[in-house]
Amino acid sequence: MATEKSVLHTRNLHRNPYDFEQLISCVPELKHYVFASAYGNLTINFSIPKAVKLLNKALLQHFYQIKNWNIPDENLCPPIPGRADYIHYIADLLAGNSKEVPKGLSVKGLDIGTGANLVYPLLAHQSYGWEMLGTDINQKSLDNAQNILDENPDFSENIQLKFQPDSNFIFKNILTSKDKFTFSMCNPPFHDSEESALKGNLRKTKNLKNSKVQKPSLNFSGQQAELWCEGGELAFVSKMIEESVLYSSQILWFTCLVSKKENLFKLNSLLKKIGALEVKTIDMAQGQKVSRILAWTFIPKNRRNSF
Repeated sequence: MATEKSVLHTRNLHRNPYDFEQLISCVPELKHYVFASAYGNLTINFSIPKAVKLLNKALLQHFYQIKNWNIPDENLCPPIPGRADYIHYIADLLAGNSKEVPKGLSVKGLDIGTGANLVYPLLAHQSYGWEMLGTDINQKSLDNAQNILDENPDFSENIQLKFQPDSNFIFKNILTSKDKFTFSMCNPPFHDSEESALKGNLRKTKNLKNSKVQKPSLNFSGQQAELWCEGGELAFVSKMIEESVLYSSQILWFTCLVSKKENLFKLNSLLKKIGALEVKTIDMAQGQKVSRILAWTFIPKNRRNSF
């Protein structure tokens, strides 16, 4: 396992402090939420969902030329720098020992649970020119993702969306027998219940505001499928691993974020049991939060370059 990092990936466009003047020029409404911190730096209050949404909109427009990005208030508002890191580490994974990052439409990625925000496919295509398919069990989320594509018609040929009609499955109903993907990716539901999700958001709010808020609320937004599922992260990723066997010849690298380090032992044991040929754990960090990408493949090394 690599040493845990405290900085963003070297190719991440967000390694430097935000230039708020530049960002406000992209999204003027953002200026109402920007203020000088005690250290004299410009910042926003990250516990205000509207402020975070406008910051995301500005980042996506300035760095990735994505116009009019928007999500409903009830949906999860993702941190763009951390989402970009996942894409860059996948690029390293695909490069392997050659260190030459593959670009262009020959790379096809599958984003499981793409959500209303569509962030992973947008970043993947704009960073590396990859073709992407985003899936979700929530049709309203996919409708909003389609709205984003409609606002950015240049992307619509290379970013597709597909509805998953059965929440018991991840790859079934999505992949046909002829489909092949270079990688799959997923940011799974973290919590095992709504109560757990509420408590988690209360902790996050307290940390950001340094406040004494006692009543938990989902002020970070996010619907059930985005935040929690029965059994939490461990159950969801375990289900993904078990199902991946059935599609072992159709996806070169299966990947998934794992937030809880204590889950890795059971997940690695399961991967060994099902016969994965290679398993990697890639650490990535943004600020104090450390997350991990769990990656596995059933394709022998000598066949990966021609996959």
